[in-house]
Amino acid sequence: MAHAAVWNLLGQAGAAVVLAATSAATIAIWVPLIRRNGLRWRRLPWVALAYVAWALVSVLWSNWPAATLLTWTLLAAGTLQGLFFAHVLTWQELLRALDAALKWVMGLSIAIELWVALIRREPLLPNFVSPPDGFDPHWYWVRGHLFDALIGDRIQGVVGNSNYLGILCVLAFAVFAIRLATHPPYAAMQTVWLALTAVLFVRSGSATALGAFAGAFMVLLAMLVMRRARTAGERSRRYLLFTAIGAIGAVLVMQLWDRVLGMLGRDDSLTGRDEIWTTVWERAITHPVHGNGFSSPWVPWDPAFDGWIVDHGLSVFHAHNMWLDVFLQLGAIGVILMFVTYAAMTWRAWFFAVDRPRWDLDANRPYSPISMLAPLVVAILLVQGLTESGPIMLWGWTFAVLFSFKMKLAPIVGVGADAPVTGKPAR
Repeated sequence: MAHAAVWNLLGQAGAAVVLAATSAATIAIWVPLIRRNGLRWRRLPWVALAYVAWALVSVLWSNWPAATLLTWTLLAAGTLQGLFFAHVLTWQELLRALDAALKWVMGLSIAIELWVALIRREPLLPNFVSPPDGFDPHWYWVRGHLFDALIGDRIQGVVGNSNYLGILCVLAFAVFAIRLATHPPYAAMQTVWLALTAVLFVRSGSATALGAFAGAFMVLLAMLVMRRARTAGERSRRYLLFTAIGAIGAVLVMQLWDRVLGMLGRDDSLTGRDEIWTTVWERAITHPVHGNGFSSPWVPWDPAFDGWIVDHGLSVFHAHNMWLDVFLQLGAIGVILMFVTYAAMTWRAWFFAVDRPRWDLDANRPYSPISMLAPLVVAILLVQGLTESGPIMLWGWTFAVLFSFKMKLAPIVGVGADAPVTGKPAR
């Protein structure tokens, strides 16, 4: 989740070594497990894997074949990790792993912001290089604004980007809260982590993250309301209620769009995204069926992308919309594959959370808090995908593969395929 920190710390070569090492370690661990215990091949997320295969095939017509092969390697590595985590970790172990990883991201973000603000006392560039003449402040890894009270002074954290830091904070809210609901040891410290995350979330000042938080919160309320329905009729009436609320909300947002953007401190161009979308669309429509060739992210030193769309002196490396990005790269076929992947994941995640756990005649077992994890993650990714391309690459894509596979492998928390090694149902 902090891949940018590895890049900023170790550079391109160092990041490649880390990627190769972690992928090799995963293969070394996973292959013996598959040989010993087998793999339920029919449960694999085949549509997501078809998208990965289509991305590789696109090298045959790609306008940037070197970038296609390079970034497909990243896609394949992320897919591998998602499949691996889903197969070897129970839901409880997955929650603990995400909890630990996000604490590292939040903790390192606080630490590096404190170091830059209090000890270094000047902004930090990636790889600790000296600032060149005429550089733009957006090139900084960390700008050291943690204690600045001005509204425009956002922080970047260890990931080096305010928007990605904000999204990770929203994800951390969900994971930390669910972990707290499972009554972990040292529960008081879990509330401390929630408070630290809140500080980072507010100081990141990300409108995308705020939208993701609102979307996840609405999904949470809907799940809680639906869980209280006792009959099929009650469920139907509540679905109608959700539909009506959604329609009214959409109308209000369209009518008050300019005012909403003003409240978020953004202009009607969404910080220049409309110009980016227009430029991407003009290139994407030239090959609407099969696309121009896979590249997620766009490789900024490839001639096809170097200087194509420039923001603050930097070549933009994604379309700032996951669907438009897929359309540019893999055409309508890629969009269909991605849509089916996320639609299937959304469908499974919703009923994974609102249906009571049941494997026999007992229909009154309590819900597990962990069952809320998948729909909240899906909601966060889908909202992020409206203004960012994160859900189709790196950790965003890993999560899409992970949860797609995990919900097919273990549709009930702590039972059956998700049971611990002892075979006893988990609490």
